[in-house]
Amino acid sequence: MSMSDELRALDELHQRGALSDGEFARAKARVLGLSAPGRSEQGVLALNRLTRSREDRWVGGVCGGLAEFTGLAAWILRMLFALSVLCAGTGVAIYILLWIFVPNAPAHAAPDAAGFA
Repeated sequence: MSMSDELRALDELHQRGALSDGEFARAKARVLGLSAPGRSEQGVLALNRLTRSREDRWVGGVCGGLAEFTGLAAWILRMLFALSVLCAGTGVAIYILLWIFVPNAPAHAAPDAAGFA
């Protein structure tokens, strides 16, 4: 079986739902002789999704962004930061560092005159 035949068979299995996206990517990488991303690379890719929120922000959007990233409620994270302020001000330092180093979420595209984004 040639490489193109194997890729075509994998694509058909993926289209039918027999292979998940991750399984398809790993099988395709194996056929092409490439290495699939390791656990450390997957962690870095997941961490790159962390952004400060534009909608759920009180000060800098850090708690809203962490809430979107972790799935926790933003009020829980805000309360944790407020309580950590009582611990020698570590909450303030952590919040400021996250505010500086975590990028803002990308702005949503504004619709043009025809109403299309």
